[in-house]
Amino acid sequence: MTPSTPSDPRAVPAYRFRPWNVGRFVVWTLFALLLIVSPLLFTSSLALTMLSQMGYLIIICLSYNILLGQGGMLSFGHAVYTGLGSFIAIHAMNLAGKGTLPIPLVLIPLVGGLAGMLFAVLLGFVTTKKSGTTFAMITLGIGELVASMALMFPEFFGGEGGITTDRVYGKGFLGISFGPAIQVYYLIAAYCFVCTAAMFAFTGTPLGRILNAVRDNPERVEFIGYNTQRVRYFAFIIAGFFAGIGGGLAAINFEIVTGADSVGVVRSGGYLLFTFLGGATFFFGPIIGAVLLVLASVLLSELSKAWLLYLGLVFLFMVMYAPGGIASLIMMNLRVARYGKLGRLAMTYLALAATALVAVLGAACMVEMTYHLQLNAAMGPELRFLGVTIDATAWTSWLGAGAVLLVGLAMFEWCRRRFVRQWSRIQEEIEHAIQRGEAL
Repeated sequence: MTPSTPSDPRAVPAYRFRPWNVGRFVVWTLFALLLIVSPLLFTSSLALTMLSQMGYLIIICLSYNILLGQGGMLSFGHAVYTGLGSFIAIHAMNLAGKGTLPIPLVLIPLVGGLAGMLFAVLLGFVTTKKSGTTFAMITLGIGELVASMALMFPEFFGGEGGITTDRVYGKGFLGISFGPAIQVYYLIAAYCFVCTAAMFAFTGTPLGRILNAVRDNPERVEFIGYNTQRVRYFAFIIAGFFAGIGGGLAAINFEIVTGADSVGVVRSGGYLLFTFLGGATFFFGPIIGAVLLVLASVLLSELSKAWLLYLGLVFLFMVMYAPGGIASLIMMNLRVARYGKLGRLAMTYLALAATALVAVLGAACMVEMTYHLQLNAAMGPELRFLGVTIDATAWTSWLGAGAVLLVGLAMFEWCRRRFVRQWSRIQEEIEHAIQRGEAL
């Protein structure tokens, strides 16, 4: 066992076990076990559908993070490569079902990946000529161009109805037909694990490291002799490959791919939004974002018609107060826990959560009443909110919701100020502990 040399002189020395990194081995083992055990714990058909969506969305969000997090390339057209990968994959499935293309279902995601890589080779050469805002605008234009083409070429994109398929064809793979949803889930889980491991390995390659340098200081990278456009181009191709794999898995899961929706800017915006919410600066951040994307699109959308408003507010507050995403909050608290001081914040966190919940309930009640009056006025003035019947036209309902909101905000602000003082003291104690350790 040898101590590793930290890049930050204030950091606590990390230990690596030679020739194996035990900590990394444990993490990947737990990730594999989680993928295997999840459908055994959540056995309903809805849960299985959500788990399958999480599997391929993890691949897609991680592929997008190659651009955004590792390369600093803000793309508004990533759905182009997932969508085109889905279309090529579903056409390959139809050809295989007719016996024209002898390819088993387990290799269809690779067909989608190769398709995504091919289109990334073609479109990425133009896209990566520029960086920064110009790059973002080019990706937006290409995304809109491909979305408009989806209506112009119905033979390939299927028009508004899309392209359908049947994933059960041929003799199957090792006796597995992939008809039941549980078999499809484990196929997605296998690809999810392998692709996640491959993208993590990419972060440690020379290309992955120089991509970080291009993100941070492209002028210095050019000074030492690297072509920054070529580095961005190669990363773009790799991201397109994994995005196509995710698109191919989505085609297998749903057995249908629709036209402009699959390649449009709205889908690309969703990948951007939830990758950012999860934490683009950390490798595991997009995994959190993919889980949140499924929960929001499946559960939250069923609970309220105003779910997009709630999602926008969450994104706004995260940008303002936690730009590093949920992953950054986790890492900050892990640092506190490493020094044994997280327990002192337990009651403060509980108070913050309780007061925030009170404020959210008041605000949500007012939002739901507004939506009810605007969209469901024909159904009468009453609506059900958290099991309680509320009259949206009564002034008492609005007064009560407003009072709950104001009380919750006042209590939350008091708890927040207390938390800031306590957090500052803990950070000072940690800094003193680091300085004492350096002195010894």
